[in-house]
Amino acid sequence: MPALLESSNGDGVVRRDQTSDLQLLVDSAPSLIHTSRPDGYLDFFNQTWVTYVGRPLEDLQGWKWTAFIHPDDVEGIVEKWRVSLASGEPFLHDARVRRADGEYRWMLHHRVAVRDGCGQIVKWLGSTMDIEDRKREEEQLREQKIREQEMEFQQILDLTPQQVVVIGPSGERLYANRNTLNYVGLSLEEWRQTPGNMFVRGGFIHPDDLDRAARGFSDSTRSSGSAYESELRVRGANGDYRWFLGRFNPLHDDKGQVKRWYGASTDIDERKKAEEKLQQENVVLREEIDKASMFEEIVGTSMPLKAVLSRIAKVGPTDSTVLITGETGTGKELIARAVHKRSRRAGRAFISVNCAALPPTLVSSELFGHEKGAFTGATQRRLGRFEMADDGTIFLDEVGELLPDTQAALLRVLQEREFERVGGGQPIHIDVRVIAATNRDLNAAVANGTFRQDLLYRLNVFPIEVPPLRERKEDLLMLVEYFVQRYANRAGRNIRSIDQKTLDLLQSYDWPGNIRELQNVIERSVILSSANVFSVDELWLSKSTPPQPARVETSLALNAEPRSERQIIEAALGESRGRVSGPSGAAVRLGMPPSTLEDRINALKIDKLRFKYG
Repeated sequence: MPALLESSNGDGVVRRDQTSDLQLLVDSAPSLIHTSRPDGYLDFFNQTWVTYVGRPLEDLQGWKWTAFIHPDDVEGIVEKWRVSLASGEPFLHDARVRRADGEYRWMLHHRVAVRDGCGQIVKWLGSTMDIEDRKREEEQLREQKIREQEMEFQQILDLTPQQVVVIGPSGERLYANRNTLNYVGLSLEEWRQTPGNMFVRGGFIHPDDLDRAARGFSDSTRSSGSAYESELRVRGANGDYRWFLGRFNPLHDDKGQVKRWYGASTDIDERKKAEEKLQQENVVLREEIDKASMFEEIVGTSMPLKAVLSRIAKVGPTDSTVLITGETGTGKELIARAVHKRSRRAGRAFISVNCAALPPTLVSSELFGHEKGAFTGATQRRLGRFEMADDGTIFLDEVGELLPDTQAALLRVLQEREFERVGGGQPIHIDVRVIAATNRDLNAAVANGTFRQDLLYRLNVFPIEVPPLRERKEDLLMLVEYFVQRYANRAGRNIRSIDQKTLDLLQSYDWPGNIRELQNVIERSVILSSANVFSVDELWLSKSTPPQPARVETSLALNAEPRSERQIIEAALGESRGRVSGPSGAAVRLGMPPSTLEDRINALKIDKLRFKYG
C-alpha cells in the first residue's frame, strides 16, 4: 500500500498518519479495489475484496486471483488483461467472481494505467463493480426477445403452406407445424406420441411407399448426414392419401454428428394426378400408333365425300355431340379425328374406345375407372377413358354394343357431365366432347328394346353418315394411287404405274368391306408384286369377298318381328344351327364381330346347344 501513496504531499515525505488514514479509507470503500505492477502482477486487494472472496490477501496476489473467476470466464479475462498490458490501453471486461458463500456473481472489472513523468507505466489501478442485477435484467430481456422471436417464427411456420417437421437423428418426432397437424388430425403431443419411426412405421405413409421411405432414411443416409428428398403418399385425417415431395436437411453438432433433421413437404397431389393422366394418355397414344389405321388422310373429291367434309367443318368448332353412322370399314374413326382436329380441343387428348371389344364385366371400369379394391384384381386406382379425355374428346366406336347399365351411366355423363369410378362414391366432373359411331341401325335397336331412346337423342345431336365406297366410286382411282404409293414406300418398291385391267377390276367390284378392304387388298398386292406395274389378281377379290352381311334390322325377318335382343340373337342362332362364327354363322347374319356376339350370348345366358339339334 505505501507505493500507492508515494508523492501524495508536496515535500515527498510520506507521513505515517497519512498512510494509515488512506489505508483505512481504501479498505473501508464499498468498491472492490486492487492494484497491479506494470508486468500484470496483482499486488494489492483492499479489505472489501478479501472479505468478498473470504480468503486472505496472499491467496489473491499475483495470478492467484484467477482461481476465483468462473471457469468459463477465465480464458477471456486473462486474454483481455494481457492485451491491455501490452498496449497500455484501459482494461474493461465482464467476468463472474466466486463469493465467499460459493455463489458466482457478475462483475465489471476496470483497470487504468498510472504513468510517471516520462509516460512509463508505474502502476495499474483497478476497481470491480457488481453488475449481477444488470446482467439478470439483460438476460431476462434477451430471453423475452428470444421468446418473442420464437413466437413470431412459430407463427411463420404455422402459416407456411408447406408441412414442416423436426425429427431426431433416428426419426423420432420432435416438432410439427400447424399445417402438418391439421392434415393428420392430431395435436402436437399426440403426433409426438405416435409410436414407431416416423419414416417407416408411423402409420401415415402409404403401405406401397414404405420401402421407398425406408431407403430414403437408410442407415447410410443417417450416418453420412446428407440431405435427401423423396416423393411419398401421406394419409390425412379423412383417411385419404395425397402425394407430397419431402426435402430433409440435417443439423450437425461441432463433432459432425447429426442432431436434428429439418423437413419441409410440399403437396404435389395435383401434379402427380396430372402425370398419371398424361402417362395414361401416352399409353393410349402408343396403342393408337401401334394399331393399324384404316388410312391416314381423307382422300377423295366425290360429292358424297364433300358433303361429309362440309358437315365436319360446320360441327368441328362447336362442342356438340356427334353421331357417325356408316358401314364397317368406311372410316368413321377418321371422321371423328377430323372433327376433333377442327375443334378448340385439338391440342388436348383424343381417346378412342371400341365398345364392342371391351369385355362386358370391364366396360364400366374401362370407361369410368375404378378405385383400389373395387373388385378382384383392382390392386390400385385406375383412371377411366372419360377421365383421361377431360378437356379433350372421347370417341365411342360401336356404341350400339353397350349394355343397358353402361348406357345409363353414359346418359348421366352426357346430361350432367359427371360420373363415379367403380367402387367410388365421389362424383367426378369432366369437360369432354363425345363423338360416337355405329354400323348398326340404332332406331331399330330402340324399337326392339336393346338401346335407350333417351340416350339416342343425346348422341344424335349432329349426325354424320359416311357413304360406303360403292357410292363414291369416283374416288377409287385416287384412293388406289394413295395406298399403292404408301405401301410401296414401306416395302421399298418402285411402282411406276397401275395396270388398267386392275383399275377396271377394282372399279367393277362392290367393296362390301369398303376402304378397309381396299387397303388390305392393295397392301397384300404390293407385298407379293415383283414388277414395277401394280396389279391385282381377280381371284383375290372373289375369294376375299364374303357374302354381304345382313344388318341387324334385316335379321328381324328371321323371326316374326322379334321385340328383344334375346329374340333377335335366338332367331339368328336358329338359322345358323347354333353356329356363331364362320360365313354361315349368326355373327355374319347379325352384322357384328363373333366375339361381341359371344359376349351378348353369355350375358343373356342363351344356350347355343339347343339350336344345334333343333
